[in-house]
Amino acid sequence: MKRIFLLLALMCLTGLNTFAQKKAKEPLTEAELLKAQQAYLDSVETAIKYQTGTITLSNNLAKLKIPAGFKYINPEQSNQVLTELWGNPPSEGIYGIILPEKMKITDENAYAFVVEWDEMGYVKDDDADEINYDDLLKDMKEDMESENEERKKEGYPAIQIVGWASKPFYDKNRKILHWAKELKFEGGSENTLNYNIRILGRKGVLVLNAVAGMAEFPLVNKDINKVLDIVEFTDGNKYADFNPSADKIAAVGIGGLVAGKVLAKLGILGVLAKFFAPLLKFGKLLIVAVGAGLSAIWRFFTGKKEEEGEVPKEINPEEPTEPTV
Repeated sequence: MKRIFLLLALMCLTGLNTFAQKKAKEPLTEAELLKAQQAYLDSVETAIKYQTGTITLSNNLAKLKIPAGFKYINPEQSNQVLTELWGNPPSEGIYGIILPEKMKITDENAYAFVVEWDEMGYVKDDDADEINYDDLLKDMKEDMESENEERKKEGYPAIQIVGWASKPFYDKNRKILHWAKELKFEGGSENTLNYNIRILGRKGVLVLNAVAGMAEFPLVNKDINKVLDIVEFTDGNKYADFNPSADKIAAVGIGGLVAGKVLAKLGILGVLAKFFAPLLKFGKLLIVAVGAGLSAIWRFFTGKKEEEGEVPKEINPEEPTEPTV
């Protein structure tokens, strides 16, 4: 059975024809599998076009000032990374990915902040000094239990909130809220770090979420102060520009932002991790590659050939034509 799992993974990385020939000759070796995995990851990394400097969001509400030591991936390629490489469901609200300059998006220990915009309205912060975050954590754990029932119905693994990796902190002067949760996904071998940053604006909240293994927490925590200063709202869109007679007020306050549902679903990665456990020692990215190639696997084992001229979808290597994203 383990050999079948290895065959599925390697087939996804190097193509059906190669594997059809290999399958007929001899069993795959671990060295061949690792070589093919590295070739796949290298091709993905080569296609990514990183940017630095100041990035203006397409909604013109804010700018991202990418600090020294970091780099940025545009929305189109970010969506491809999230869905095709990391196995997350598609999302229309992605404005980019920010990660350390020395890291590759394909590194096994890489972490990255996914940038999103939530136009929920003006978030009042008058509850910030009254929140008992230990009590809030207990409520969040209870809420997660009921949410897990729906997650399982949708085919996603259950999530357990282990606790705070970093207790929520709200900077009232800068209007920045940040905290980190330690999560455990059903079937996962390592606990997950969910680091959350919310920058409050006039019409909503700019969301930065980092997902990594708990082993990467010291690295993420070391860089967090640099990331907090990335966002600069444009004139007229800052928190101080709020117009009570014209602007929408959000339904939640600071406590509600922290207690919000886990935004990112583990997706196909979590489902496959449970059933393809023998592959885990070869890295989480390899499991995602298996998920991306399920349709190809089906054609291979049922004897159905690929359509002539059909090629796997690749991350678009073209540079963005506009600096606005």
